[in-house]
Amino acid sequence: MVEHQLRRRDIVDEDVLRALERVPRELFVPERERRRAYEDAALPIGQGQTISQPYMVARICEALAVRPGWRVLDVGTGSGYQAAVLAELGAEVVTIERIAELAEQARANLAAAGYDRVDVVVGDGTLGLPERAPFDGIAVAAAAPELPQTLYEQLRPGGRLVVPVGGQRAQRLEVIVRSPEGPAVVHSVPCRFVPLVGVEGFGR
Repeated sequence: MVEHQLRRRDIVDEDVLRALERVPRELFVPERERRRAYEDAALPIGQGQTISQPYMVARICEALAVRPGWRVLDVGTGSGYQAAVLAELGAEVVTIERIAELAEQARANLAAAGYDRVDVVVGDGTLGLPERAPFDGIAVAAAAPELPQTLYEQLRPGGRLVVPVGGQRAQRLEVIVRSPEGPAVVHSVPCRFVPLVGVEGFGR
């Protein structure tokens, strides 16, 4: 996966590549999908949700530019895979999932993989976790119709928000840096994610 799907597709951050090499992806997909765990594809995890393809997880983590000791908010826990990669990069990770059943499964997956220090919270990811802010980085694994202002405001100065922005069918992965002049937006790669559901997403 790392050599053929990531390194050959312009993922160059060696820390990110090592993290994806170390996290056992098969523990984050349902039993029936485990033979496909390392395919470069999004896979169903139940509740109408998916685990993102490895390339997009790598792209988000690389764009976030995580450093050890960072406090990172992971929005859209899903199966817990991206949170595990962020933890492997040395971040202090809190992850938020709106579907309680998925959050419970993610806790089990993370514990089985040895990432039981990741804090899994049930709630509306579009509103973040103001009581835990500020964050050095925020990673969003679902598509928002526009810049999620509430999440942006939970960044520390210089902090990064990585989020897919656009319609429900196609988006662009954007890197937004909190600056004194306001959001500094860097457009990244085209992508396609499930919609971000919540107050500042695509409805409830």
